[in-house]
Amino acid sequence: MSTKAKFAVGFGVYLAVGVALYLIFGSDGKNEEFQPQEEFKLDPWIEIKLGGLDLSFNKAVLYLLLTCAATVGSMVYLARRMADKPNRIQTVVEGAYDLTYNQIARNNMSAKSAAKWFPFVATLFFFIWFSNMIGYIPLPVNDHETIEIAGINFPAFALYAATANLSIPLVLTLTVFFLYQWEGIRKHGPVKYFKGWLPAGVSGPAAVPIFAIEVISQFVRIISLSVRLFANVLAGHLLILFMGGGLAVLLGVAALGWITLPLAVGFFAFEIVLIATLQAFIFATLTSIYFGEASAGGH
Repeated sequence: MSTKAKFAVGFGVYLAVGVALYLIFGSDGKNEEFQPQEEFKLDPWIEIKLGGLDLSFNKAVLYLLLTCAATVGSMVYLARRMADKPNRIQTVVEGAYDLTYNQIARNNMSAKSAAKWFPFVATLFFFIWFSNMIGYIPLPVNDHETIEIAGINFPAFALYAATANLSIPLVLTLTVFFLYQWEGIRKHGPVKYFKGWLPAGVSGPAAVPIFAIEVISQFVRIISLSVRLFANVLAGHLLILFMGGGLAVLLGVAALGWITLPLAVGFFAFEIVLIATLQAFIFATLTSIYFGEASAGGH
């Protein structure tokens, strides 16, 4: 039997099982109690309020702590394992260094600027990467469902990522925004730096609207850089949630879970292999471009 024939038979059997499950269990109708957005709601675990400032400990804070621990811990561990003779760990580290320094920082900044800002860019890359990867590890952080073990109710396992909360990418973006603006002003002075926002040869009345457009584009970077990371991570988690059984629960059709489960596995693999790393790479690369542009004097 050819590969195509085997695939066709397997797919037919798979659909047949799905139809059989539907005939057996039928449909319970739309589930009004299931609210997918609750998976991303941040309920305080330890409430801490200082005046109007809410410093409560919740699952987003937990994921941030895990990300920081993974980033710092891995860097310290790798630094201590460096040796004169190359080993497997050192080979991985050299590959990561080549990616963050040569491909991201050095390709978009001058040698002097790359040497100065490489630690910051590399930290951004690894922080976002660890945050994204930890977000695909099921942890007992579900605030609304529990599992009873030995008479004790424990939070159910769920997926969450700190970068799926807009506030985290926004803080990272604002840090990048103000730092590269400061770098440009420090290096060129405020007049020369802001003058560099105009393309060469533009003068007279035309300079006013073009400068205004450049000002808008600078602030649009805050939106594009933060929302790109947030939206991609959030969309990936929502796809996994719905395809992994959320859609079946929401519609009340148990058989639908059998049909969508392979899609959930596919999305999960796709997110881990590509999206988690790609979004960290894009964020770090755009950061390097902005620093390179600021240190070079704009256009």
